[in-house]
Amino acid sequence: MVTNVAKVLSGYEKSFKGNPTLIYSPGRINLIGEHTDYNMGFVLPASIDKAIILAMSPNSEGVIRLHSTDMEPEYYETKISDSYEKTGIDWADYIIGVIEELQNDGFCVNGFDCSFGGDVPIGAGLSSSAALEGGIVFGLSDLFDFSLSRLDMAKITQRAENNFVGVQCGIMDQFASLHGKYGKLIKLDTRSLEFDYVPFIWDDVKVLLCDTTVRRTLAGSEYNIRRDQCETGVSIIKEHYPGIESLRDVTQDMLSEFEDKMDSTVFARCDYVLNENQRVNDACEALLNHDLQAFGGLMYQSHHGLQYNYEVSCKELDILVDSTKELSGILGARMMGGGFGGCTINLVKTEYVDESIKHIKQYYHDRMGDDPKFHLVSISEGTHTFEM
Repeated sequence: MVTNVAKVLSGYEKSFKGNPTLIYSPGRINLIGEHTDYNMGFVLPASIDKAIILAMSPNSEGVIRLHSTDMEPEYYETKISDSYEKTGIDWADYIIGVIEELQNDGFCVNGFDCSFGGDVPIGAGLSSSAALEGGIVFGLSDLFDFSLSRLDMAKITQRAENNFVGVQCGIMDQFASLHGKYGKLIKLDTRSLEFDYVPFIWDDVKVLLCDTTVRRTLAGSEYNIRRDQCETGVSIIKEHYPGIESLRDVTQDMLSEFEDKMDSTVFARCDYVLNENQRVNDACEALLNHDLQAFGGLMYQSHHGLQYNYEVSCKELDILVDSTKELSGILGARMMGGGFGGCTINLVKTEYVDESIKHIKQYYHDRMGDDPKFHLVSISEGTHTFEM
């Protein structure tokens, strides 16, 4: 982290004046429960030790001045306004979207300066966008005394992504980044937003991310299509069961009752979500029973559903998961994130980490002619200010 902080502070000092507030805003992993959050289901994420670092300070000029140490273009500024247009810069839209949502909620955002950067891989399924959004809203609340709760912040940042950026995501990514705790997973009910912390400290097991380096944008694409398909399934069932509001309310018997009235693709999407919700509950029970073998088996089941029923995987992700199935050192593996690229998440016995990486790399190279990247991650604290 020290290197990232130094880089961000250097960028801040070259662009702005004053003594900034420093904010650590982490990326997240999701052990199981994919594409369930916007269906009001269960998820099991955690914040990690890869983060966006932000240096922020108020200015008296009524201007938002933003500097990115890692992405092009590196600088964007605009005046404080009652409403904003898309910037044409991906990273800037996430920030401006948060500002607009704050103002829509009646908060007075004054001019501020911000330099940011970090080591959350962009587009790898680790929610770099949620980390940036969460860091911005946390920083603005601190700078301007908004006294926002972490739940308030998560809701604001989700709306920013839905309304301004145009990705109809659920709340998991933002919630996990803001609410993370060292050594704990978050079992989140995305309907009630009630949550429990589930201990996840294993000296003999590591979390290994295998990155395809394949990047896909979600805005306006397959992510939103999947959400529409799930809502189509709900609308069909709702005609006969008016109390149904989301797939969270649907049982397997209900879904089976209307299989012949649904497009087969819509049925497959809904069936995946119902099964994935159950897998989250089963996975938490496995953890409480200290049964990582059972937990790992549920991860493989999750990937199978994502590959064949929800169809958000890709050849590269499937190869990475296939490469682990005969490795005694790997307990479970699956794709993680929105899909169509990004990372797989793997639970690896500590003593087999190097051996597993070597095998996965060779297996992948033999089939794709390229090498994946690898990231060992640990579960960390959520978004917070810090001092050097």
